[in-house]
Amino acid sequence: MPETSLKVTLLAHSPDIEKLCAMAARTCYSAMHLEQLEAWAEEKDPASFLANVLSSGHLSVLEHASFTFFVEGVSRSLLAQLTRHRIASFSVQSQRYVSMEGGFDYILPPAIRELGEEAAAEYRRQMETCARWYREWQEKLGGGPKANEDARFVLPNACETRITLTMNCRELLHFFSLRTCSRAQWEIRALAEKMLSECKKAAPSLFEHAGPGCVRGACPEGKRSCGKAQEVRAHIAAL
Repeated sequence: MPETSLKVTLLAHSPDIEKLCAMAARTCYSAMHLEQLEAWAEEKDPASFLANVLSSGHLSVLEHASFTFFVEGVSRSLLAQLTRHRIASFSVQSQRYVSMEGGFDYILPPAIRELGEEAAAEYRRQMETCARWYREWQEKLGGGPKANEDARFVLPNACETRITLTMNCRELLHFFSLRTCSRAQWEIRALAEKMLSECKKAAPSLFEHAGPGCVRGACPEGKRSCGKAQEVRAHIAAL
C-alpha cells in the first residue's frame, strides 16, 4: 500500500478561450451577426477588450468557457471540500464498484511526516490496519460490490481517490480566490495552485489576477489575515 501524491492533468479546455469570451461580451453591446463578431474578434485584441469587461464586473461572459482536469493522489477528505463548489461537474472513483481488497493508496499529511520517521511509520501501520479491517468485512459480507459498499465504512479519509473535474472560468476564479488563500487547507490549496498554473498557460489574460483577495488589493480576511500579502502575491505570480 504505497503513499501517493497529488498529480493534476489538464485534459481539455474550450478552444480560443479569450476569443470566445470576448465575442460573448461583445454580443451584449453590439448588433453584429456571427460573421461580423468573428471578424471583429480576429482584428481586435481579446485580452485588452476583456480587461475592460472584467474590470466592470461583467463576469457572466466567462461562463461560456471551461476547463476539465484529471486529479490523482488526493484524499477523500479533499473530495468533501471540493464538492462544496457546486457550479462544477465531478466524476469520482467509486468505492462501491472499485474494490480496495488489494490495499489502497493513501495520503500522508506533511505535518505527520515532519514529526519524523517513527511517526510516519506509525501512520503507515494504521493504514495497513484499516486495509485489513476492510478485507475482513469484505469476506464476512460475501465479497463483490454489495460487500464493498458496507466494507468501505472502515476506510480512512486518507484513502486516495481520483476525480475528473470540470469548471467554467467564472467558477474557477471564485475557486482560486478561496482555495489559493494561505488560510485554505494545505491539500486543496496545493490542488488549486496546480490548476491555476494550467489555467494561466491557456488563458493568461483571464487569470492574470486570479488568486486570493490580496492579489488584487486588501486582504478580505480582516483579523484572520495571514499578514503575509507580499509573500502570497509573489508565490501566486510565480505559478
